[in-house]
Amino acid sequence: MDESPPDGEHTPELFRNVDGETLRRQVLEIISDVLADSDPQKAWAREQLLHLLAAHMDDPEQALLHHLISTRNVPASSHEDSAEDPPGNTPAAPAKRMLLTAFQPIRQLPGGDVIGVEALARFVSHEGTSPDVWFRGAAAMGLGPDLEIAALHLALSAAGEIPPHLFASVNLSPTACADPRVQALILGGTVDPERMVIEIMGDISDRDLTALTTVLSPLRQDGVRLAVDGSGPAATSAKQILHLLPDIIKVDCDFLAGAAASGHQPAAPPFVFALAEQTGATLSAEGIESAEELAAVVELGITRGQGYLLGRPSVDPRDWAAWTGKTDPVEDRG
Repeated sequence: MDESPPDGEHTPELFRNVDGETLRRQVLEIISDVLADSDPQKAWAREQLLHLLAAHMDDPEQALLHHLISTRNVPASSHEDSAEDPPGNTPAAPAKRMLLTAFQPIRQLPGGDVIGVEALARFVSHEGTSPDVWFRGAAAMGLGPDLEIAALHLALSAAGEIPPHLFASVNLSPTACADPRVQALILGGTVDPERMVIEIMGDISDRDLTALTTVLSPLRQDGVRLAVDGSGPAATSAKQILHLLPDIIKVDCDFLAGAAASGHQPAAPPFVFALAEQTGATLSAEGIESAEELAAVVELGITRGQGYLLGRPSVDPRDWAAWTGKTDPVEDRG
């Protein structure tokens, strides 16, 4: 496409202005990249996208999301993972470049050993747009679980390249967890379930709590661990934590900022610590960006942490391979 049409009335509000830019422009640039690729091996991708654009003439965002999801869910033996793709090089298919997995190291504190990674979805184009925008937009169009599962599929594939002693944490909504494809992907993949952590993202309704526990039970029996938010706007309630009995309770950057500003005193309700002790869960801090926050975390007795101070997310397998030794977390700033 040579020109970007104006935002139409059918464009979901979530896809309009984002940080002063329009996601529609970004979407059209990605679509142009796919259609401009002349590689005969990628003709299937062009044909698929053209078909979706014809089916969603007024909604290129939905066409692209359908294309991205179906591309990421293609079995490993098909198009995008074919033997023609040169090993060790950046994949040629534009669809492969649209959705990447970044891993961020999680460190044992206070020593600094990398003990695991969190998988983070990254959408790639000429202009950066927050992954949250894509996931919220997909959810608004009824494609939320599909996009989450596409990202999970990619993350599990990438997790085969991290050092074997590290665990991998993936983020899933309660709705996505209920999808049978999640269990099939995790238990049928190449990563040992005992190395997997599922972090529940978003609100958990009391109505869905029992169903979520039932869905997660076979995964946990096979060694998959469960993490929940213990602070912030999406915090899991005390009642839900006692019901779910998670292995990990995470505290966020707002908690850390308050702890550092208040002389290392907890800025979130102290029941988070009591719940961790009662359930046997490990406390893990995320969003550590300053030496003061790190000092506060250590003084509070939190034994795991992640954040820009301890290592930035990376899509480069060479960085993942380097997360093997003991490093001073204050000095390793990614």
